[in-house]
Amino acid sequence: MIKPFIAAVALLAALISPGHAQRSVPKVVIALKPDKNPDMMQQERKTLSEFLSSRLSKPVEVIVPLTSAVILEGMANGTIDLGYLSATDMINARKKNIADILLAGEIEGDNSYKSYWVSLKEKPYDGVDDLRGKPIAFSGKTSTSGYLIPLWDMKQKGLLDKADAEAFFGKGNVWFGTGYVSAIERVLNGEAEAAAVSYYVLDKDKHLTVEQRAKLKKVAEQGPVPTHVIAIRSSLPANDREALRKALDSMNEGSNAALRDNVFTSKLVPVDAEKHLGPLRDALKFTGDDQ
Repeated sequence: MIKPFIAAVALLAALISPGHAQRSVPKVVIALKPDKNPDMMQQERKTLSEFLSSRLSKPVEVIVPLTSAVILEGMANGTIDLGYLSATDMINARKKNIADILLAGEIEGDNSYKSYWVSLKEKPYDGVDDLRGKPIAFSGKTSTSGYLIPLWDMKQKGLLDKADAEAFFGKGNVWFGTGYVSAIERVLNGEAEAAAVSYYVLDKDKHLTVEQRAKLKKVAEQGPVPTHVIAIRSSLPANDREALRKALDSMNEGSNAALRDNVFTSKLVPVDAEKHLGPLRDALKFTGDDQ
């Protein structure tokens, strides 16, 4: 009985040895949030996969799960290595100890941006207070710029005293999408009077067609919103983490920046996680998502 026991101990030691822990993954899986037109994202997936595969010298699969919850689950069980997440999603990932911030977006030298309420141009709305009792669309239940910050802003304006959007917009008038485009489409087809999204959905030519943007206007803005982050699975070997950091950092160089902007919107830079995510604390306490 002693020999089998010794063999088992030796096998366990081998499995948890530093050399084994640092064994590189044979394929990298990257998950993007479904916040754009599916056809646009299909081409971005292909281009990003080819670019990173060439940099890492290994296969790279880029997927677009329906929700950020699927991305977090994949990081927890080891099937997703890298994820493009909102700051709110990143806070949830850190609480579960399943991911770290590898890089974060930098927009015009800042690591934050604005959230917009958007409506059709012909609508008479000049502020969020004009939307009382109206059907609206949030980008998603975990969206930072498309839900959390707009709700917190309403609290600060005295329009809400609790995290219940229906108390202001009316019962049955609050809809949650699966990304920015899904919320905007709700406005365009007349099912919602306004949608909460990131500023770049309206101001930049990346998520909507020129024709779609021409039909829309900004009703109100709120923020600051911490920029999205590149989250990396905590259990990923250190050598893979460093290789991915270098590959993504190279997207800031020369002609690679066009692909970077199409996929990740802005420059990618290192940040202090606590400082970057700090502005969300009060908002998360208000919604009860800080538990």
